[in-house]
Amino acid sequence: MSSKFKIMMTGSGAPGGPGIFKALEASGLFEVHTCDMNPLAAGILLNEERSHIIPAASDQDFIPSMLEICLAQKISLILPLVTMELFEFSKNRHLFEKNGIQVLVSDYETLKVLNNKAELLRHLQNVGIAHPKFSIVNNIDSLVDEIFEIGYPERPVVIKPSVGNGSRGIRILDPNVDGYELLFNHKPNSLYSSLEAIRDAIGEKPIPEMVVSEYLPGDELTIDAVVNKGSILELMIRTRESMRSGISTSGRFIENQEVTSYVSSIIESLDVKTLVGNIGFQVKQSEAGDYLLLESNPRIQGTSVAALGCGVNLPSIAVNAALGNHLEYTKADTAYFSRYYTEVFHHI
Repeated sequence: MSSKFKIMMTGSGAPGGPGIFKALEASGLFEVHTCDMNPLAAGILLNEERSHIIPAASDQDFIPSMLEICLAQKISLILPLVTMELFEFSKNRHLFEKNGIQVLVSDYETLKVLNNKAELLRHLQNVGIAHPKFSIVNNIDSLVDEIFEIGYPERPVVIKPSVGNGSRGIRILDPNVDGYELLFNHKPNSLYSSLEAIRDAIGEKPIPEMVVSEYLPGDELTIDAVVNKGSILELMIRTRESMRSGISTSGRFIENQEVTSYVSSIIESLDVKTLVGNIGFQVKQSEAGDYLLLESNPRIQGTSVAALGCGVNLPSIAVNAALGNHLEYTKADTAYFSRYYTEVFHHI
């Protein structure tokens, strides 16, 4: 009989799911179970003997189904990968904990701040931490007014939903971008647009709450942090040298004390004892050269597994800490990474 901790990883069909599953398996410390809505998700097919099909997080049976599966499989800890699931697990964490099952999820109120770009910027403003110039709007008239107030058309301006998914709804409004250049030298999913195109797209329809902010023209960095019981256990910084649909596909791990201090100050400004597990941040350099926050992700980020190239298994660190284990590892200085597609086959 295995003496390994049994853990359940949800969202195994997410872009980063297979990599996170492989990282957990590589630690050799866990018996990893995976689940997803889709029976043909890559993370399900990679782990068919210990995979489970579950309802969507929005389904009323989501929590009862997860609890039933975890009890039947004697799961010690759940690692959610799907943002929508975080909120359901956080609200219902007591149901799992009273059955001896930990859930690697932060407090509900803290999640609401970390997952909402407007709320997080308001928080930084209130506690005096540096942030991009921004406004929050909820209708087309105020959207247009604030676009001009932030600096358009003399300067590019960014608009984005307060609560988004991937790059949906994010646009960079820059009147100086050549339309011909966009048409022939950018992919169709380019984030650049114009105020006229945005007005035409919205028309008379309602819009969600939006953030209008200054455009940060410099380098963009991703930060992978691990937090447990008020302590920052690990914080790694990586460049975003190439991306596909908003997901990093290559970059390198670097040291930057300014960014480390800045992100640490953001984490510590929150109710840090309510933060649990892997948390991601994106920062970008302003015209003045300062790195300022773009957004945060209150869950593990798919490309976090690239830290294995530095000898650091970020998902394993988070899971071990939650289970009360201290993981020893040797951290290399730097590593370049390049992600690529691979296949898993299933005969139907």
